[in-house]
Amino acid sequence: MDNQTAIRMELNKIILLLAMQCIQKLISARQKKKRKRKIWVRDWISRKQDLGASAQLLTEMRVEDAAGYKNHLRMLPHQFDFLLSQVESAIQKQDTHMRNAIPAKVKLEVTLTYLATGDSLHTLEALYRVGRSTISIFLPEVLIPSREDWIRIEHGFRTKWNFPGCVGALDGKHINIFAPDDTSDYYNYKGANTIILLALVDDDYCFSYINVGTNGRASDGGVYQKSNLAQAMENNTLNLPDQSVIVADAAFPLKTYLMKPYQTTPTRREKIFNYRLSRARRIVENAFGILVTRFRVLINAIDMTPKKIDPITLAACALHNWLRKTSDMYITQRCVDFEDIQQGVVVPGAWRAQMRQVLEGLPPTRYNNHASRRAEAIRNTYAQLFETTEAVPWQGHMI
Repeated sequence: MDNQTAIRMELNKIILLLAMQCIQKLISARQKKKRKRKIWVRDWISRKQDLGASAQLLTEMRVEDAAGYKNHLRMLPHQFDFLLSQVESAIQKQDTHMRNAIPAKVKLEVTLTYLATGDSLHTLEALYRVGRSTISIFLPEVLIPSREDWIRIEHGFRTKWNFPGCVGALDGKHINIFAPDDTSDYYNYKGANTIILLALVDDDYCFSYINVGTNGRASDGGVYQKSNLAQAMENNTLNLPDQSVIVADAAFPLKTYLMKPYQTTPTRREKIFNYRLSRARRIVENAFGILVTRFRVLINAIDMTPKKIDPITLAACALHNWLRKTSDMYITQRCVDFEDIQQGVVVPGAWRAQMRQVLEGLPPTRYNNHASRRAEAIRNTYAQLFETTEAVPWQGHMI
């Protein structure tokens, strides 16, 4: 698949879920009609076309401060214009005799500001002069790759990350939320209320699969076992290249298609395997790091119901993919971890210095901890290959 096709696919995902957002807003509007409202529009909000951030702050930044504009919306003006041109018809409502519809441009600006900063709806209301009840988030979702995509991803892991047969790096992170009123199911092993974001990342820091919304109490490899990705891998329905594997850490169970590190007193061969797996798996850790650096709504506890947080998370991941594919500067070499093979160390990426905290990972699995002999044999075969025919010159310095 060429880059233009990939970009079109990402835009189609965004357009599809923008339409879903409009449906959700219609349902919400019907529910609100049942409630008696004392004030239709507050006077200061009605002046948004002249005094809101869209009319003033962002207009000035667009002309005078492109870097400031990018910091505010996480994209340059021409990227925003292109994205708006693709989604405008899906999110623009018609004016009514009661009031004017919020312009698609403002909807997109509010959404991007929220994802980039995590500002409260009160802050966004004041900044854009759009009522809290009308602010909502568009909902992209990531689609499972085609067979051609899987082949391209495997080639990337083989050539860039030296792990042949790998089609993705898997990890799970906790997204902090406020405690729901009606349940304690989201209270996790660290004493926080969370939902879990499970993601598979390709060789180029893009999310190729996302599962979000599992409650934080389900905090081990069981999260993966219950996902539709696990079911698809078990049933071989993803049209993967033969003998494909994904790589993960100790939070996940060892499977014939899911490789994880050796745990107890590894031999030299096993240490080499662990290094090679870590080298390939590091890409998912960096993808999460870049994601939360760019879209800081995911860092602090999100004051919404879990059902509303799920699409917010999906939106951030889809925009991450789109920006990765359309901007060479979205992820630079210094942004991500890299190896100093002379010193035998991993140099932290710039995103680690920018973030005081990162998303909490999953603990080592307690679910189905007894791997099959075939899974162990496949891992042992990889370990042998990495020490012999698939060895890389620097691996001895890195263990």
